[in-house]
Amino acid sequence: MNRAMRPRAGQLPDRVPLMCQLSLGHYFLHAGGRAIDIWHDTPAFGDALLALQQRYAFDGILVNLPGREPGWRAHLSAVERRGDDAILRWANGAVTTAPPDDNPHVCAAGGARMGRPTFAAADPERLFYVEPHGQSGATLVEAGGFPAWQFDTIRYVRERAPGVSVHGEVFSPFSQWLEWLEHADALMALVEDPGKVAACLARLADGAADLGRGQAAAGVDAILISSAFAGAGFISRRQYRTFVLPFERAVVEGVKQAYPDLPVYTHTCGAIGDRLDLMEETGTDGLDALDPPPLGTVALADAKRRFGQRLFLKGNLDPVATLLNGTADACFAAALERMAAAKAGGGYILSSACSVAPHTPPENIMQLARAADVAGWYSD
Repeated sequence: MNRAMRPRAGQLPDRVPLMCQLSLGHYFLHAGGRAIDIWHDTPAFGDALLALQQRYAFDGILVNLPGREPGWRAHLSAVERRGDDAILRWANGAVTTAPPDDNPHVCAAGGARMGRPTFAAADPERLFYVEPHGQSGATLVEAGGFPAWQFDTIRYVRERAPGVSVHGEVFSPFSQWLEWLEHADALMALVEDPGKVAACLARLADGAADLGRGQAAAGVDAILISSAFAGAGFISRRQYRTFVLPFERAVVEGVKQAYPDLPVYTHTCGAIGDRLDLMEETGTDGLDALDPPPLGTVALADAKRRFGQRLFLKGNLDPVATLLNGTADACFAAALERMAAAKAGGGYILSSACSVAPHTPPENIMQLARAADVAGWYSD
């Protein structure tokens, strides 16, 4: 993994590494624990990460939930069942509905939907970081306010898997913006008051960089910038250049100033074939997802030709048509095709294009390790 993430160094890995991002619902269904524990409890999520890394023979783990408050159970007043869902009632009156195959949903006391601020009420000076995966939904973290337990899952996995590449996740400023406000309000603000939006994004970039440095100190081998809302389905190239590029560059630079050799790469899903060059301008070390048609607009061989000498590439295997709905043989063949397109010269990580869906058959995922073992080696 370390060599694959550094194509400029010119050193080949022994074989193509394998690492998929699994949806949280997939952990809930297949890791052997209860969904409510995996979501709310640091050791439970850490054990789920380790269990599926071993089952699928992944060379890396993405820690895509922050550590959790160790005393969270003390705030519970009751746990009930409603069909397949678990219902958690909290001492403050909030209620969490936890499906067996999807992220939990939180309602405030009295059943009201958790409110989001309006753009008009947004104050750039009060912003620092929005944690989309807070235990009570999207949570605004104040400057200098990351609790020590924020990094506990990274430490938990790092200690138990010293030979595995452990990756942290921070959300891009633009993703935080879309997670914090109502989508229509957040997108209209790009047109109505771009100056104020830019001021907010600059503050959120400071927070993301600070979080990345904290993850680096906790022992990650790489940091993924999750930028899911930056594809052509949401914004144009011009808007990407204005509202995404400079702020993701600030995150990369903010991490690299303290950890210059740590790979920082970007996950953007959907139609991004028209903006790969702009993604490179952020200073990223790698491109993740690379959704193929019809999910996206990236041809892996073309991306390899254009960027493979400078950036590492990860993904491009269709998580829906192939991994979720395809046969085991089709998954094996698709993995061979991706390696044939991008293996040469190193710098490719075999992976699903986006997150592996909750109900993806485990035997389909296992075909990727089989393919890497058959055709992923760079020397005999």
